[in-house]
Amino acid sequence: MPEITQAPRKVASTAVATKVSYLGNLGKDIPAGLVVFLVALPLCLGISLASGAPLLSGIVTGIIGGVVVSWLSGSQLSVSGPAAGLTAIILTALQTLGSFEAVLAATVIAGLLQIVMGLVRAGIIGLYFPTSVIRGMLAAIGLILILKQIPHLLGVDTDYFEDMTFLQFDGKNTFSAVASALRSFGWGSALIGMLSLGVLLFWENVLSKRFALLRMIPAALVVVILSIVLSSVLDLALPVLRVRPEHLVQLPIVSSWGDFLNIFMAPDWSAFSRSTTYGVAFTIAVVASLESLLSVEAVDKLDPHKRATPTNRELMAQGAGNMISGLLGGLPMTAVIVRSSANINAGGQTKVSAFFHGLLLLISLLFLETILNKIPLSALAAVLLVVGYKLTKPALYQTQWRLGMQQFLPFIVTIIAVLLTDLLKGVTIGLVVGIFYILKTHYESAYFMRATPELQGTGVYHLKLSEHVSFLNKASIVRVLEQFPAGTHIIIDGSESQMIDYDVLEAIENFRQSAVDRGLKLELRGIKSVAVLGH
Repeated sequence: MPEITQAPRKVASTAVATKVSYLGNLGKDIPAGLVVFLVALPLCLGISLASGAPLLSGIVTGIIGGVVVSWLSGSQLSVSGPAAGLTAIILTALQTLGSFEAVLAATVIAGLLQIVMGLVRAGIIGLYFPTSVIRGMLAAIGLILILKQIPHLLGVDTDYFEDMTFLQFDGKNTFSAVASALRSFGWGSALIGMLSLGVLLFWENVLSKRFALLRMIPAALVVVILSIVLSSVLDLALPVLRVRPEHLVQLPIVSSWGDFLNIFMAPDWSAFSRSTTYGVAFTIAVVASLESLLSVEAVDKLDPHKRATPTNRELMAQGAGNMISGLLGGLPMTAVIVRSSANINAGGQTKVSAFFHGLLLLISLLFLETILNKIPLSALAAVLLVVGYKLTKPALYQTQWRLGMQQFLPFIVTIIAVLLTDLLKGVTIGLVVGIFYILKTHYESAYFMRATPELQGTGVYHLKLSEHVSFLNKASIVRVLEQFPAGTHIIIDGSESQMIDYDVLEAIENFRQSAVDRGLKLELRGIKSVAVLGH
């Protein structure tokens, strides 16, 4: 008879609060905030386009996420803003509600719902996602970033942001877009993109390691300045290689106070009286909350200091951000892993970097449009390629493989599922695989069984139940009890069990009633209530 050991006991973990020095980390947070700004700016514009919303609504959301939510959140490194996972929901909401102003009303309600979720402590949901699934999500996002940015690096796509799903808005999918880019690309954009990628790698892996002073200068800033210069040189000296306007950042010009005020839109107050608005609001609240919880869980794993984000506070922070965003004409927001990982990889240490990126978005909207509109998108794509590689390094796959199939299979399934569907669907599929292994572990860890030493050879088996025996353990216990041959003496010992589920007790009672007919001798220890079951 096989020996099955008891499941290891849970070890309680305590989050240790660490003192954060905001002024002491400005030297790292300011450059990191600049990098996040360079990544966030085109994404904010692109998500607006992909959502069918006014172009500047994504910028409004990014500003609120940086300036407001960064301080309300308990996360030091998470960055909030418009999210890829909500684009399809916004598109559907526009069709359902009939106007963007009505969607703004739903966003305000969704924010209120998120605050309520935080107050009732629903943030604990994020703690139930296995580490293997979170790592798979990060690796998949890294691969998606690489695959999605290749066309932009080569100057093919006319829209900077294709949503993070496998099937794109232009009718292509992730792989067909890459194949198309490799067949026909813009030489000027490709030249700047490849040079930018080379400078990034050389700066981070060689120069910054040899010269301490250069570590203070973010490589992304160097690349952006260099790309503007190169684009201007090509425009003047080699017009045939000129970067086409659609492959440059396209930030709307705000030339007057009136233009600035027109950026902001008020919600349609009449939409609050329609039931459909609340259905859309509930969908936004649930999806935005899940994406935020997944993102902060992933950020905590990437954080070099391993700080823990209070999830209920995060829900309330996101809720407040969405209420403000809806009132001012912005898109719904979440904590976003792409910008957060860019923040971490750029050396961000505290929430000052996210706040500074929000300030830069506001300043760029008011004063820097002319300069920013000269940045080639291929240079920004190079920045995101490096971010993507850091999220999906080969060493990560090797580590997960060494941990065994129980860790590797949910990890790799999550990656494939996210690549072929979208973030939430992919994580859900990975979670199902992870739950399978959890159930399997429960199935196998219900008891410890051995032949009693002093009665070896006499057919006596001691089946000692675990500390907690749930209904998930019923199948394994029943399976073992059915295997004993006639003449066996069985001791079922629940003396050290704090909880034995009713279903298990009922199965033991059924076995007790049939034991005599099967020629078995049954002895029960610490299972006093069994005798009254089944009546």
